[in-house]
This record gives sequence, C-alpha cells and structure tokens, in this order.
Amino acid sequence: MRRDIEDRKDLDLLLTEFYSVATVDPVIGHHFVDLDLESHLPVITDFWEKVLFSRPVYFNNPLEVHKILHARSPLEFEHFVRWVEIFSATVDRLFEGGLAEAAKLRAKMIAHNMNQRLNGGVAISRTAE
Repeated sequence: MRRDIEDRKDLDLLLTEFYSVATVDPVIGHHFVDLDLESHLPVITDFWEKVLFSRPVYFNNPLEVHKILHARSPLEFEHFVRWVEIFSATVDRLFEGGLAEAAKLRAKMIAHNMNQRLNGGVAISRTAE
C-alpha cells in the first residue's frame, strides 16, 4: 500500500519522477529541452507546496512563465492533456490518499486554466482522466 503525500520531501520525489518521464516524452519532451532542472525543481516544488499545503513559499506567476514558453513553442491542448496524464500516473505510481487525489485534481485545474488562458477551447478536465 502506498502512502499519501505528506511533505516537501514527497513533492521532491514526485516532481523528480514526473520530470524524468516528461522531459523525454515524445509529445511534450520538446518543451523541456532548455529546462535547467537543478534550478527549476526547487521553484516548482515551492509552487506545489503552496498549492497542496497552503504554505507561503511561492510568489511567482506561473501564467507569465508559460506565456514565454508558449511564445517559443506553442503549448497546445494535447500538450496539457499529456502533462496531466504523466503527472497523474506519477502520483498514482508513488502515492495514494487524499492529498494525492488533490494533487491530481489541482493538476487538471491548472492545466485547464493554462490552456484556456493561452489557447481557449476544450476543458482539460473532461478529457484527461
């Protein structure tokens, strides 16, 4: 039986595992080519720590960062769907419980919001399970 996400160490594991898959994924891997994972992981872990544990550790605007990425290489609907699939599969492989489920739900909501703001269109939450 897997345990639930409990702390920042768990988020580090989740995100390290997620990026090990996402960075080489044939659908979305190209978006991570220039990503400095060593500097990015603490920032994205701060983001998820704020999202899941309501800790005031992330103060950036993720939409602004994604607008820059979108301008370089469009972040399309299919990319957001795939991001959610990989994220959810990683959560399911490592954890189970209330916060694990909350992380997957929040990922869908975040992907939907980003897609809507960058592209408009179909709801991510209706396509990615």
